Amino acid sequence: MKKLLLAITFIFFQSYIFSQRLIDYVNPFIGTAAHGHTYPGATLPFGMVQLSPDNGTQGWDWCSGYNYSDSLIQGFSHTHLSGTGIGDLCDISVMPLVNIDPSIQKIKSSFSHKQEIATPGYYAVLLKKFDVWAELTSTLHCGFHKYTFPDSKNASIKIDLGFAINWDAPTECSFKKINDSTFAGYRFSTGWAKDQKIFFAIKLNKIVKSLSLFANDQSINANEAKAKDVKAFLQFETTKGERVLMKVGLSSADIEGALESLNEIKDWNFERIKTDAENIWERELRKLQIRSDDIVLKQTFYTALYHTMLAPNRFSDRYGNYKGVNGTTQHGKSIYTTSSLWDTFRAENPLLTLTQTELVPFIINSYLSFYDQNKLLPVWDLQFNETNCMTGYHAIPIIADAILKGITGFDYEKAYEAMKASADQNIRGSDVYRQYNYVPQDKVGSSVTITLEYAYDDWCIAQVAKRLGRSNDYRDFMKRGLNWRNLFDRKTGFARPKNSDGKWVEPFDPYYSEHDEKKAAYTEGNAWQHSFFVPHDVYGLMNYSGGPKRFANKLDSLFTVSSFVKGVNASPDISGMIGQYAQGNEPSHHIAYLYNYAAMPEKTADRIRQISRLYTNKEDGLCGNEDCGQMSAWYVFSVIGFYPVNPASGEYVIGVPFTQESVLQLPDGKVFRVVALEMNEKNKYIKEVKWNGEKYTKSFIKHFDIMKGGALEITMGPEPGKEWGKAVDDLPGRSVK
Repeated sequence: MKKLLLAITFIFFQSYIFSQRLIDYVNPFIGTAAHGHTYPGATLPFGMVQLSPDNGTQGWDWCSGYNYSDSLIQGFSHTHLSGTGIGDLCDISVMPLVNIDPSIQKIKSSFSHKQEIATPGYYAVLLKKFDVWAELTSTLHCGFHKYTFPDSKNASIKIDLGFAINWDAPTECSFKKINDSTFAGYRFSTGWAKDQKIFFAIKLNKIVKSLSLFANDQSINANEAKAKDVKAFLQFETTKGERVLMKVGLSSADIEGALESLNEIKDWNFERIKTDAENIWERELRKLQIRSDDIVLKQTFYTALYHTMLAPNRFSDRYGNYKGVNGTTQHGKSIYTTSSLWDTFRAENPLLTLTQTELVPFIINSYLSFYDQNKLLPVWDLQFNETNCMTGYHAIPIIADAILKGITGFDYEKAYEAMKASADQNIRGSDVYRQYNYVPQDKVGSSVTITLEYAYDDWCIAQVAKRLGRSNDYRDFMKRGLNWRNLFDRKTGFARPKNSDGKWVEPFDPYYSEHDEKKAAYTEGNAWQHSFFVPHDVYGLMNYSGGPKRFANKLDSLFTVSSFVKGVNASPDISGMIGQYAQGNEPSHHIAYLYNYAAMPEKTADRIRQISRLYTNKEDGLCGNEDCGQMSAWYVFSVIGFYPVNPASGEYVIGVPFTQESVLQLPDGKVFRVVALEMNEKNKYIKEVKWNGEKYTKSFIKHFDIMKGGALEITMGPEPGKEWGKAVDDLPGRSVK
């Protein structure tokens, strides 16, 4: 009878959820205020084009070009970063103008959020100064603009190739008239990524009456300009309500590729392209659906799921060409860039193995193409530039995760070769790490974080070595995976820096943070946040902490001590504080789930609920940088009820579900469901669990079981279950060696 009721519930759920448009729950403005650093503009899942407004304001909270607190718009550019801590891109800025004569002056328009719309694949705003209603949508490689103009004898669209934010600056720009409605060129720039190249082609649905060009602030009488800074004004007359349409195709390889990108949009039917974009987003969102009576939760959840599909971004053009690491044109099938690996290896990439399984081989083949050209795997690649930003070599756990989960479509042997090459490099502190079996603080800054993260990455290599039958490598890298112990001080209970003489760095204060990576011992954090990063050896960490009870007490302290962070140059990334737990930055993201390893899953449930309140459906609904999907991936996993504490272990540690039901559509047509029974405000704890109708006492679930399809039935209660997640064999991480 119970199975019949569950089947009926599932049928009801399917009919209910498919009657709703999931894109209607998505609010792209979430994260655009405060320090979320997201953008609200039009894009497709993992698309090359991110067509979004720029306020023209410099500063940390404008890393995406836009912050909800602003009231001005300087233009709409075609490339943006989602939630990063450094501002770059914002290439090919355009702005419709009325009654403005061509000049080099900075031109902005005021706008109101009351006359601004953002939905998946669509953005619109009224530019008050010009009375122009601007609408944006996109395909994979082509941005599509629709501007509704007033009556004007002096209307124009400004193309500002010199526009830049924060770290970015143009180095060479080109603009050329092809005919009276078609134009092309490129923008080369330097910044966070030192060698950026973007080629564009523009086509309007009306004749441009005249063209005005400025090269390095000088007006020139020509149809072509090449300079460090180029501005172009496409001038025409308009009647009241006239809709001027414009396509902007992109390529990272050449102008021919950009012109080809225009062919993604065959006609001038803006509504059809907008609808196509909406349908694509709807299809992707339906891969992971929830049933809940809480509208706010659904808005927050589906927006988070939307954010997990904004990066990485397609980099190869319609011909399959792209700018390689050395600046030369390369060819590859579906190459991706914008790899914020220090952030995304933790949950974003593991989520993609579930929701975007077919995309994973293309992402990894992009890493391997990067390796072919750079001799190392990417650390943080932007526009196929190695920025060397952040610590670790975290392409390794992502590749290891895919191999260990049996995802095919890339060369395992080549991938293993690339992983070893990155682990044996002689830069980024790797050489002294191998020499001392830890990174000495007097040799390299951020030494504790680097040591902990290299140890984890080495453990990941060991697992792949074992899978491929490399027994000697397995032994060696497992040994390296224990290097974290060389910096763990049992007396203080923290991982802390040592110098090359083997002595602890003094004085030591676990509350102290230094943002300068050369002076810091911890990257964007302090000892409280980083000392728990041993996801591959939690029981070793537990033993070094004095056993399960003392380990749990230490976790309790993390959440209850003062939130004050010491240091005159403390990292601004330490945010979303609960005690010294910092949800606003990635090193804390796995920590609440560690209670399960101490057989205290009820404490995990309490902490996850507490942390989840930091997420809202408001513009400031993220408590820290979105970081290319990682902040949102934590929420997506936590809402459905589990999280990848060790991202390459193939295990997901169970927390507590927030919804009545979650349904994951698997690639082969199977379905995995999480059903929460007897859920209400009082029933906050997991009482018992059944997996496909059978009693299930483990406080984790394996990836391979999920991929078989089935139902995880979780019965909730006011008190924790006495058996679930308590026995030694039921704890996570026991079978992973």
